[in-house]
Amino acid sequence: MSEKKELSFFEGVGYYTDKASKFINMEEGLLEQIKVCNNVLRLKFPVKGNDGKVRVFEAYRVQHSHHRMPTKGGIRYSEHIDQEEVMALASLMTYKCALVDVPFGGAKGGIKIDSKKESVDILEKVTRRYASELIKKNFIGPGLDVPAPDYGSGEREMAWIVDTYMAFNNGELDGLGCVTGKPVSLGGVAGRTAATGRGVSYALKEVFSFEDDMKALGLTTGLEGKTVVVQGLGNVGYYSALFMQQYGCKVVSIAEYEGAIFNENGLDIESVFQHRKATGSILNFAGATNLAKSSDALELPCDILIPAALENQITMANVENIKAKVIGEAANGPVSAEASEILFKKGVLIIPDMYINAGGVTVSYFEWLKNLSHVRFGRMQKKHEEDHNLELANLLEKMTGKKMDDLERKLFAKGPEEVDLVNSGLADTMAKAYVTIRQQWKEGNGQYDMRTAAFIVALNKVGSDYEQMGIWP
Repeated sequence: MSEKKELSFFEGVGYYTDKASKFINMEEGLLEQIKVCNNVLRLKFPVKGNDGKVRVFEAYRVQHSHHRMPTKGGIRYSEHIDQEEVMALASLMTYKCALVDVPFGGAKGGIKIDSKKESVDILEKVTRRYASELIKKNFIGPGLDVPAPDYGSGEREMAWIVDTYMAFNNGELDGLGCVTGKPVSLGGVAGRTAATGRGVSYALKEVFSFEDDMKALGLTTGLEGKTVVVQGLGNVGYYSALFMQQYGCKVVSIAEYEGAIFNENGLDIESVFQHRKATGSILNFAGATNLAKSSDALELPCDILIPAALENQITMANVENIKAKVIGEAANGPVSAEASEILFKKGVLIIPDMYINAGGVTVSYFEWLKNLSHVRFGRMQKKHEEDHNLELANLLEKMTGKKMDDLERKLFAKGPEEVDLVNSGLADTMAKAYVTIRQQWKEGNGQYDMRTAAFIVALNKVGSDYEQMGIWP
């Protein structure tokens, strides 16, 4: 790697792909096919505002791999988006889906716009025009390419996209499956909004269950009492912090673009969130200390650091000041390739983004399945399970001679709601994926970090798909 200039986000993905390839037996041509982005769409389109002025917007959609169909990936709304960033994110989506056994190829989209500064009218017009361009160019559809929310977008934007898609494809039976992250009332799935943050907490719970790994870091097993710093209080950061708190962690600091706050005894996440909602800032939260700079939070001593904002937050400029023992990359690419190597040598355990933030795409997969099956999860079995559980309760009472009270019977009999099944599927997915990655990491005997291990696992899976499905050669 260059000593003068750090690798870009896109170059960093390529660097780790090449690094991982040295530890696998794969034909060079197949590796090259896996690395390249198959389709890159760059758009420029005009939108007229309520003031009558026409503005031209730049947007992208990249399909990295078609070894599985459809391709899958979010749409990022950011003034700083560019083609390289979207290509990097699309590449990571391929590897991410492979790691968690979600049968999609990777894709990503981006619109050069700041959703915080624009009116709802402009955002809707831009989103619908973007969707119409994707439709005309066959870059969206339940069997082609399925977008989702990302930084700067959410349920509202996905609702606009599905409405636009259905207007162009009236009567398409599986049309709702053209996008995920929709409101539940429009075919979304319960639990999708919190999925990425919940997945982060499930992953870290699994990470902290291995005694020998924690002993090497000077930590005990379990999340109870661990100190946590979270960068970002958007969707991912908020839910990551909230669930970590529910697991008994002390979230001692939260950082946002306007600044950071600190309390060594822990912050109440919901209270901080409501404070920011009311004041527009996390600063001056009661009982907390304002830090001089937002980036100062990254350098605080803590057991777990969760960067949940944007890429390249930990670089050569600040890596020597990082004191966390475990870094959970809830954002995409928050640690540069060079910084990752330094932290690895220092003994910091980085849980890579392509695994730890895969909760969103996992639950998006569940939503897509729901749209294709046209039935809510749990609808067919919930009442049957409740009746069966009541029969068990009656049998237990008869065998033990002890009568349950009404609350006990209700809890015992309760059948699963959709959100229970979604969260159960997510927990199982994150646990199994980590076991696979950790096994590969251990087989390396210290030759490489966990990110490289994740790339090795993903590349082997994607390469196997190409070969077994007859796509290669």
